[in-house]
Amino acid sequence: MRHGFKGRRFARSVSHRKSMFANLAVSLIEHEQIVTTLPKAKDLRPIVEKLVTLGKRGDLHARRQVIAQIGNEGVVKRLFETIAPRYASRNGGYLRIMKAGFRHGDNAAMAVIEFVDRDTSAKGAADRARLEAEGGEEEAAAA
Repeated sequence: MRHGFKGRRFARSVSHRKSMFANLAVSLIEHEQIVTTLPKAKDLRPIVEKLVTLGKRGDLHARRQVIAQIGNEGVVKRLFETIAPRYASRNGGYLRIMKAGFRHGDNAAMAVIEFVDRDTSAKGAADRARLEAEGGEEEAAAA
């Protein structure tokens, strides 16, 4: 019997699972909406909701706990300054999971996981800024 073994294994070691969920959490906080497999989305939701709760607390210890878990200080700053204040009056339920059909290659169930009152302009904003910066460097190098 599997008493006390919470969560799915995803055919990965503990350290790989921890890294995978940290990377998914960083992407979700950065873009506020991501597409992943349904089981990963279901296991990611409690992790990110706990991070948002720590963000709502807002003290130094909470910030250090979040940094220890996801390891990206820029995203932690966004979580504490943008996302957590948005949900200050909400008691949980910060994320929604919507089923998104099946992946073409292996027929895996896909899902969209997003923040409930998300900023629609945040999706892909970092990528757009990076591409514009690279475009500006290429134009400067060509001249």
